Amino acid sequence: MIEAVLVFNNHGKPRLTKFFQHFTEDQQQAIVRECFQLVAKRPDTVCNFLEGISTLGGKESKLIYRHYATLYFVFCVDSSESELGILDLIQVFVESLDRQFENVCELDLIFHVDKVHYILDEIIMGGLVLETSMNEVLIHIEAQAKLEKAEQGGLLSAASSKATAPKLSF
Repeated sequence: MIEAVLVFNNHGKPRLTKFFQHFTEDQQQAIVRECFQLVAKRPDTVCNFLEGISTLGGKESKLIYRHYATLYFVFCVDSSESELGILDLIQVFVESLDRQFENVCELDLIFHVDKVHYILDEIIMGGLVLETSMNEVLIHIEAQAKLEKAEQGGLLSAASSKATAPKLSF
């Protein structure tokens, strides 16, 4: 099971944190801090898997991560998850973000938090993988965008009809 998805920059500032198990705020901060310390000191030429994270439950936990430009994408999982499967899932998540934001960068994660969470929710829900096909994820994202536009169009037309409606006085 996926316990948490963390995205932080090269300086350790969290840009996305999503926990699928209950942790107190202090525990969450400790997990982010420990994950960053473990991942940031590793060179890019070594394996992207780490086992035995103390703040996540010791030997039963693993960190699987990828480093893209200025961002670390870290998935905290239990021992039942496949390392290569999670690496592929990270790739699907990053490519989906890249397609949505056209060359995603750190600022996109900051200013479009709702869309980032929506994309993540299309891929993972409750710590379980829902979708591994990037095309399916993108289809759902486009459908959501169309619904939002239609909803905004309906709100605008309703607002304009209220503004142009004659007022009756008694």
